Parts: sequence; C-alpha cells; structure tokens
Amino acid sequence: MDHTDAPGLVLSPTARVGDGVVFGANVVVHDDVIIGDGVRIQDGAVLGKPPTLSPRSSLRSADGPGPLVIGAGAAICTHAVVFAGSQLGPGVIVGDLAVVREQATVGADTVVGRGATVDPRSTVGARVRLQAHVYLTAFSTVEDDVFVGPGAVTTNDDTMARLPEGRALQGATLRRACRVGGGAVLTPGVEVGEEAFVAAGAVVTADVPARAVVMGVPARVVRRVPDAELLERGPWT
Repeated sequence: MDHTDAPGLVLSPTARVGDGVVFGANVVVHDDVIIGDGVRIQDGAVLGKPPTLSPRSSLRSADGPGPLVIGAGAAICTHAVVFAGSQLGPGVIVGDLAVVREQATVGADTVVGRGATVDPRSTVGARVRLQAHVYLTAFSTVEDDVFVGPGAVTTNDDTMARLPEGRALQGATLRRACRVGGGAVLTPGVEVGEEAFVAAGAVVTADVPARAVVMGVPARVVRRVPDAELLERGPWT
C-alpha cells in the first residue's frame, strides 16, 4: 500500500503494514513494527520506539524487546508512544499522549486513556478502561473488564529505590471486573479482588477481598458490592 500521501511519515522499511491503515501527519514507525488491518494512527504518534534504560535498570534484557504488534482495528491517537516489544489486541484505543512501554500486553477492545501510562511487563486484559492519566506500574496484572478511574496510581517498590539485591518488584493485581476510583493509590503487590470497588482517593495498603467496597486512608472495607452492580447484571455503558 502506498502511504506517501501521509505528510512527514517516517516508515521503517522493515515495518509490516496491513490493509486499510490510515496514517496522520508526522507519524514515526520504527523497525519491525507489525500493524494490523484497518489501524488508525493519528498525528505525531511514535510506534516501536526502542527503550532507553539506566544501566542499573531491572528491566534491561540482553535479548532486546522484540517487535511491536498492533491488532486489527486499533487506534493510536495523537502523540501517543507505543514501545517496541508491546502487543496491542484488536480494537485497542491508545489515547492522546498515552504511553505503552516495552513488553506490555493490552487485550482486545481496551482503552488506554489520554496521558495514561502502561509500564513494561504489565498485562492488561480485554475490555479494560484505563481513564486519563492512570499510571500502571511495571509488573502489574489487570484482568478483563476492569475500570480504573482518572489519575489512579499503582506502585511496585515500597523501598523507593532501596530494593535489596535479588528481591523482585511487585506491581498490583486487579482481578476481573473490579473498579478503582479516580486518584486512588495502590501500594506494591496488593491485589484487588474480582468485582471489588475501591473508592476515589483511597490508599490501598492490603489486599481487597472480592466484591468488597473499600474507602479511606488507609482503605478499609465498608460494605459489599450489591448484586445489582455486578458485571453480569448489565448491559452497562
């Protein structure tokens, strides 16, 4: 397919572009990127960016990150950056100014909101909604149908750069269909259970049981999610 009509396009000769792909202005596509059919890439997006890591980073890999793969029908919005080695499922939307780092996986029909960050080696399931400016730290797991409100933050190092040698970083685990409110903070290694609800601004320092509603600093259980709010009672917007 001829993409010469896209102004300022920088397209690596080793990239593979599917049918019906639409490029905006000034898009950069690095080596070995695989773009599925019908993908829309808006102005200034950068695809397949190689990571630049500190010599001391625990994320360094001798094998390199590998290729970026973007599934059919995805949309990469204005000035988003998707790193090499990531995998985006069909129908994923990466919002304006959002970042998906190397070796992250994002499942089908998930939305990574404006200015949100998905850090390396994180796994995000299908139909997840990460709202604007969410920060999903490295080594996190988000299962299907999870909602994370704007500005929520996960962390993975409770020593704050004093991690003993041999001790692994631990991101958050968000189980199926849980909901995390805007501005919540999840400390390293916590698990939010299936269909649980974390109120806005809560600081989660311990695991949240399935279907529990927690709020406060530190977050405490106040009640259970009612049957009427469970995912299967939808459809929901």
